[in-house]
Amino acid sequence: MDKYLIEMQQEALCRGLFDPETARDWFQSSLARLNQPACECCIRFVEKDEMKALNFRFRQQDKLTNVLAFPEDSADETGRILLGDVVICPAVLADEAKIQEKDLLQHYAHLVIHGILHLKGFDHIVEDEAKEMELLEVMLLGALGIKNPYGEESL
Repeated sequence: MDKYLIEMQQEALCRGLFDPETARDWFQSSLARLNQPACECCIRFVEKDEMKALNFRFRQQDKLTNVLAFPEDSADETGRILLGDVVICPAVLADEAKIQEKDLLQHYAHLVIHGILHLKGFDHIVEDEAKEMELLEVMLLGALGIKNPYGEESL
């Protein structure tokens, strides 16, 4: 049995942009580096209208966003931890990468890791917590061979 079970939903929305399956490796590597016990989680890809509706329903923000995380932190009948769900909007991600002149695959990795950290309880509302989360993102991305998305001056 795999230590980390990652369910993928609606991967077809990534067609022509990136391979959604690469997120599975990023999840497994990052969870291992964070010393996460065996767990299960889901990555769901959605269109812009669904993302906007989710953002409004759960965060009361009537706008698009790139990634949302829904931590669960419970266990199934076998005792495996149910970590939660990460929701990604490939169209928003691609738009951002183009506007910000970022490599699409690296931006995708950043948002996957950002979602993982939210599942693990990290947030970026308070400045000190944001800095901690940013440092973890940079460390986890670096372990995947991906450069610091915030620029070298952020370290």
